[in-house]
Amino acid sequence: MARPKGELPSADALRVLIDQEGRLALRVTPGAKVEALEIVEDRLLVKVRAKPEDGKANDAVRDLLARALGLAPSRLELLRGATSREKQFRISA
Repeated sequence: MARPKGELPSADALRVLIDQEGRLALRVTPGAKVEALEIVEDRLLVKVRAKPEDGKANDAVRDLLARALGLAPSRLELLRGATSREKQFRISA
C-alpha cells in the first residue's frame, strides 16, 4: 500500500467520530490518485489507491484507518458496505 500524501488526521480527531458502540461510518473513494483521510463536516472521507476488486480497496481502507488510529488492522471489523462506498467499521479497543 502506498503511503498517504500529507498528514493523517490525529487519532483523537478520528476517535470523536466513533459512536458509543465503537462504530465508525465513512465514505470511500477507491482508485484515487493519492491516499488520504479527511474529515469534512463531521464525516470521514477516505481515499485509497487500490481498485475495488477482490476486497483490495476494503483492505487498503482498513490498513489506512488502523495506521491513523494507531491500532492493528485486525482490531477493525467491516460491519457494512463491503461493495459500497458507504462503509461502517467497528473499532475494538
